[in-house]
Amino acid sequence: MIQMCAILIELFKIYKGLLGIKVESMFEPSTDSRTRGHSLKLEKHRSRLDLRKYFFSERVVNRWNELDEDTVSATTVNMFKSRLQRIRQFKTSFYTDT
Repeated sequence: MIQMCAILIELFKIYKGLLGIKVESMFEPSTDSRTRGHSLKLEKHRSRLDLRKYFFSERVVNRWNELDEDTVSATTVNMFKSRLQRIRQFKTSFYTDT
């Protein structure tokens, strides 16, 4: 549970450019114009092998795409953390891996 939260925080830092890693080097922004939820969705690639399926860049995409616009549009890391905490209070199944 805590691990998924930490992973989402790291992705937020990458997306905002706080870690010096370009988003495009690890993730592909969604080009689908029918994005529900928020405008910063990421593309999910199909994986034939388990090796690729468990990469950081593939594990986090589903959870990131499930976030709402208010959460991903946070301007600071602390604001993002508090909004994740709010999601955790109301949607506990969000953090469990399925």
